[in-house]
Order: sequence, then C-alpha cells, then structure tokens
Amino acid sequence: MRVGFNPNKDKRQKKNDFFHQIIVPVYIPNHEGYFRDSFKILKYCLESLFKTSHNKTYFTIVNNGSCQEVVDYLEELRKENKIHEVVHTTAIGKLNAILKGLVGHKFDLITITDADVLFLNNWQKATYEVFDAFKKAGAVGSTPSSKVLKQYTSNVIIENIFSSDLKFTKVLNPDAMKKFANSIGNANFYNDNHLKKNLTISSQNIRAIIGAGHFVATYRGQIFEHLKTKYTSYSLGGDSETYILDQPVEEKGYWRLTTEANYTYHMGNVFEEWMNDFYVLLVQEADEINVPINSAYKPKTYFDRFTKSLFKIMIKKTFWKLFLRYKGLTKKEAQNY
Repeated sequence: MRVGFNPNKDKRQKKNDFFHQIIVPVYIPNHEGYFRDSFKILKYCLESLFKTSHNKTYFTIVNNGSCQEVVDYLEELRKENKIHEVVHTTAIGKLNAILKGLVGHKFDLITITDADVLFLNNWQKATYEVFDAFKKAGAVGSTPSSKVLKQYTSNVIIENIFSSDLKFTKVLNPDAMKKFANSIGNANFYNDNHLKKNLTISSQNIRAIIGAGHFVATYRGQIFEHLKTKYTSYSLGGDSETYILDQPVEEKGYWRLTTEANYTYHMGNVFEEWMNDFYVLLVQEADEINVPINSAYKPKTYFDRFTKSLFKIMIKKTFWKLFLRYKGLTKKEAQNY
C-alpha cells in the first residue's frame, strides 16, 4: 500500500560540484602468492590519489570480490569521506567492475586506473593542459610510452601527417619508462631507441605523446555515452579493454594522447622501496582547478573509415619505416623502432 505522494517524484537531481571522477577497480582475494603485497600497494595508490587530487574530484572504488580486510579498509575510507562511493560486487571481472563505476553518473572527465598506480603531484594539471591544448584529445594517459603510437591512433597521425607539429622528440624521463618495463616483468620491453625518442604533437606550447595506455588514463565523459559493450566474459584482458576503453575513443573522432612528462608509476604486485621514496615527496594539493575549456567538444567523424583504411596501409613495414624517418628518426633508429 502507498499513502501520500513521494516528494522526490519528477524532481531533477541537483548538479554536484564534482567534474572529475576517478574509478578504481580492486581485486585482492587474499594476501598470498601473487597478491602478497597487493593490499599495501593499494594503500599507496589510494593515498597518493587523495594527496594529489583537487577537491572537485569524485572517488569511486569498485570492490571486485576482495577479501574482508580490504572490504573493511574501503568502508573505513568511505566513513572518513575520503572516497564518495564504494561498490561491492562478487568477482565479476575488471572491466565489468569499471562499467559498474561508470553507470549512474555524468562527469566531464573520468580517470580509470588500476589499483597499483602511484600518482604524483600535478598529474591532473598536466592532464588538463593536454585537453586544453588539443581540442580533439579524448583520452590522456600520464605514463609516457613510446610503444603505443600505433594503438588506435589512426586519426591523430593521418590528420597531422604533413604537420611539423608531429615529430619525434627526446624522451624526458627514460628512467620512468624503465620502471614501467620492470613493473610488468619485462625489463627489455623498451629498446634503446624507444628510450631516446617518442612521437609527439605540439600545440599552444604543450607537447603530448601520440597514443595512450589503458592501465591509467583520463577520458572525456562523452566517450562512455551510448557504450556498445556493457558486459565482457573476461575476468581480465582478452579484448575487453580494447572494446570498452580503447576503440570508443578513436571511433568517436577523439585522439589518444599522453602527457610528455611522467606523472604516474605502475607499481605491479611487488612492493619496492622506490615507491615509498616517491610517496613521501608528495604534498597535499590545495588549489581548485577549472574544467578544461574543451570539455564539451565533439569532433566530426566523416572521414573515419577512409582514415583507418589509409592507416592500415601506412603501418605496413616499408611505408611505416619511411614515415618514422620522415618524422625524425635516423635510418638505423627506424629499423629498430
């Protein structure tokens, strides 16, 4: 039986003050083997976020079937108002957990990050600078990589192929790239040429690296409107990240870019002292940051099919090496890039 009239019926939600959401899926089922250090690393990840994020940031943590100690920790953070939302699920998989965090919200910017990322001061400021300088930026990473230049980047490369703003420039922090290689258990992930030069694009005195990874990246909210994929059968990996995080950026006409300097470290699943060395240097962010001016920009996609077809031809071995040399690599560098 219902008596009376619900006072909230037909009322619009009040617009909140937050414009940047951060989604962190967490899966730590125990403290053994692979997960031995994961809880400690999660704490470094979240505490570094709390220190380096401005006060218009909305934190969503999705507990993807973690053990009770992790559940209690997350609930305590929520009670302390350090995080705004905790979603508890069974182990439904990383990307399904991310989708849980996306639903029911509307933010201008959304950062999706693994739970083993250490954030440095000014990561938001640097990310916003890229969005402001490049109105077509749709996803902006904060861990530079010289090996993502062909991953769903057909539009940014083809559109700027004859521009002097698109060229190879010196890697700013090769040591950070080496740390990433070690964090994924592959010290040889980058060769000497990758550590020396990366493909960048310039605008308004801001330079960004072509391409972006997906273990941590900030997306325009529009990217996730009308998602084609709402469920994946993979617990981790497979094609789930491709269809949900990578392809939609390019399909909607946006560019995938990364900050030129390194602002986030991938820690992996084993704690090392360098992580604490960087953490203790962090200071609490105090300044409020404005929404990037291009946050509502929607590019045209008339020539997307042509661009992708042309790019498929371009990345064939012979043409690709010519392109690499045209954009600043030596013949020897191009052979091994």
